Amino acid sequence: MNFMRLFTATAILALLAAPIVMDRYLVSVLVLVFWAAYVGQAWNVMMGFAGLLSLGHSLYVGLGAYTAAALFVHFGVSPLLGLFPAMAVCGVAAWCVGWLGFRFRIEGVYFALLTIAFAEVARIGFDHLAWTGAAGGFFLPVSRETASQWWNLRGGPEFFYYLSLAMALAALAICAKLRHSRLGYQWLATREDPEAARAIGINVTRARILSVLVSAAMTSLAGVFYAFYYNNLFAAQIFDMSRSIDVVLAPIIGGIGTLFGPIVGALILIPLGELLTGATRALGINFPGVKAIFYGFGLMIIIGLAPGGVWPAIARRLGLREDRT
Repeated sequence: MNFMRLFTATAILALLAAPIVMDRYLVSVLVLVFWAAYVGQAWNVMMGFAGLLSLGHSLYVGLGAYTAAALFVHFGVSPLLGLFPAMAVCGVAAWCVGWLGFRFRIEGVYFALLTIAFAEVARIGFDHLAWTGAAGGFFLPVSRETASQWWNLRGGPEFFYYLSLAMALAALAICAKLRHSRLGYQWLATREDPEAARAIGINVTRARILSVLVSAAMTSLAGVFYAFYYNNLFAAQIFDMSRSIDVVLAPIIGGIGTLFGPIVGALILIPLGELLTGATRALGINFPGVKAIFYGFGLMIIIGLAPGGVWPAIARRLGLREDRT
């Protein structure tokens, strides 16, 4: 445990100093790593803690992004304030998903299909909503006058680096607190055996809905960050199934149900994607789908070598106590 604390503290100090010695490209890659780690922690609350498979988390990324962006563009509301309506909108959507799923006992893969359906409905809806640009895209204004307005999430790569790092660390702390809370143990009980959990007095439906709400609220912040980092939104991209797959890959590769799994997964997947992009470009291999092919082979190798997740394998190798719930 002392080793882990020392390692964590050293890693945090190194990350805080990283932008001083790194160029802008590497800083931008780490921003994507932290974003993937954060949103992976949010998804892990549902799947890792409560055992609810969601393949439609792009719904909450998109709703959070569009809500905060629309309030900023049309009414001048700072994203620091727009975050709360974004969380509320995602909370309503999550409650609808949870109520429909648990009211009619939709579980397992069928619950996953329900989450996909909600994301698809949102994609089609925003693709035809003129108020947010419809299929032509929704663009946030950028100017030199607002370039240093941090309260409007305006700044350079270093600003977004430290913001994304803070989000990833906050998500780690929140998930650690939740996992060892009374609610966290209720999630564990409902994940392992819902009927046994009901028999000892746990309100399974309430516990599951709370996991969906917490996960959606956390993911909405990732959506707000996405909107103001890229400054443009396209419904066909942000609500797409591929976005949901990107969300789930980090915790799956790193280790579902663990605290460090999403972080380790993000540290593997994002640099792997960037390396493949550079390698295929250098080799002149540019036919459609080539990166996805190599990326898929890479994932197969990783999963084959560490089927339970990379972090649990590392923890066992180093003699550390696994943090899997």
